[in-house]
Amino acid sequence: MLEIKNISINLSLSDRKLVENFSFTLNQGDKAVIIGEEGNGKSTLLKLIYDESLIDDYCQHTGQIIKKGRLAYLPQSFPEGGLGNTVEEYFSGEEVSKNAHILARLGITVAFTSSPQLIRTLSGGEKIKIQLAKILFNQPDILLLDEPTNDLDIPTLEWLESFIASSREPILFISHDETLIEKTANVIIHMEQLMRKTKPKITIARSSYADYVKARNQAFDKQTQVAKKQRADHKAQMQRWKQIHDKVDHQGRNIAKADRDAAGRLLKKKMKAVKSTGKRLDRQAEDFLEIPEMEEAILTQFAPQTVLPQGKVVLSLELEGLWIESRKLSDKISITINGPARVGIIGKNGTGKSTLLKKIWEPLQERADIKPAYMPQDYAEVLDYNQSVIDFLAADSHKNTITKVRTYLGSMKFTADEMLGKIGKLSGGQKAKILFLDMVLKGANVLVLDEPTRNFSPLSAPEIRKTLTNFSGAIISISHDRKYLEEVCDTVYELTEEGLRLIPPYS
Repeated sequence: MLEIKNISINLSLSDRKLVENFSFTLNQGDKAVIIGEEGNGKSTLLKLIYDESLIDDYCQHTGQIIKKGRLAYLPQSFPEGGLGNTVEEYFSGEEVSKNAHILARLGITVAFTSSPQLIRTLSGGEKIKIQLAKILFNQPDILLLDEPTNDLDIPTLEWLESFIASSREPILFISHDETLIEKTANVIIHMEQLMRKTKPKITIARSSYADYVKARNQAFDKQTQVAKKQRADHKAQMQRWKQIHDKVDHQGRNIAKADRDAAGRLLKKKMKAVKSTGKRLDRQAEDFLEIPEMEEAILTQFAPQTVLPQGKVVLSLELEGLWIESRKLSDKISITINGPARVGIIGKNGTGKSTLLKKIWEPLQERADIKPAYMPQDYAEVLDYNQSVIDFLAADSHKNTITKVRTYLGSMKFTADEMLGKIGKLSGGQKAKILFLDMVLKGANVLVLDEPTRNFSPLSAPEIRKTLTNFSGAIISISHDRKYLEEVCDTVYELTEEGLRLIPPYS
């Protein structure tokens, strides 16, 4: 069992609260997922639960964590210092044969644990599996997993779903993958930063993800409706009160001098009652329900003029082969895309999907008859992390452009400090929003996207998919997001060693 009592976490540098008075108990059988926008402290909370020393250099915290049993922690990425080791070195000293049943559970052969292959050359799925194997060798009682879905191909994602769902150990995990969350989680922990990131809020729901989202939306709509009606009713009451107040005040000012004593006393008494009513109405307003706030921001929609003519040739690419340095990844590549089309590319880890997308982007960016835009997997390829958000989006420094950019960013929940601060200090989701907004501002009608939803929370991702589904230009994208492939893409190819293979509609 894991019990968390009144945990609060503040960032040391800015003193911003990430968590406030959070209490939670992880019980046997729980598969609890932590969701929320990037930068809300999900990984920080998970690190604190495992080992407080992991956050001591950037956070202050109070509260109590009671751990009964052995905890095991899978970090968000493989430790940098171990990437140069071989698989054999990684498993050195472990009783591999004794734990063959665990390896089989993870789809790893005993022979693979003696491989001379460098860990840095393994696929994302293989790195996850060997880390889980080593963790499970020690028979932990509780598993803490930080975004184990990152960089996994679809077959490995499906394997991970099965692993979490069937795990004997209770699991507390972070994930952005909606499908995985829907199929595995029975407890939802939702971390939010409201009121311009000044008020942390954590909601706990012991339910399925679908039920949580449904209940949340219903509660949001109901509270919004009640709160707005309270304010509308109050406004009408205040208008009536003001009419009465002005009438009595007018009578008092225009009363005849001869009648001022008796009538004046009566009007004074009446005005006192009117003012008393005004104070009562003011007090009522203090008890109104708050108009609720949802943290996830809707992306700005693309303008209708981004449309491409039906049948326009967006891409015609012929490659004799796909290579990374001297290593051949795939045989002949042949693909033609006519606009408007929304194309998805899938494939196992390490097949060269991102390499192919860069090959696709090279000729597109030289075209004058289209307005292409590119979102790489590594945002640093197109973003200057030392530049401010405003400087990047309003490169012409024109006053009207800056005002327009600020308005858009405000609607996407950027604070003033984030707008003026360095891009490099923002979360992955915020950087992705900047790239999308840049595409909108430039009127892009061909989007080349590498994992466009990977840094968005499961609650924000549906809005991203909706925006892209309504996009009237062409989209060429790589994704492992099954909902994205199903809802956005009208054509899906699989990249294999033999080339691109058209596959049936994804569902």
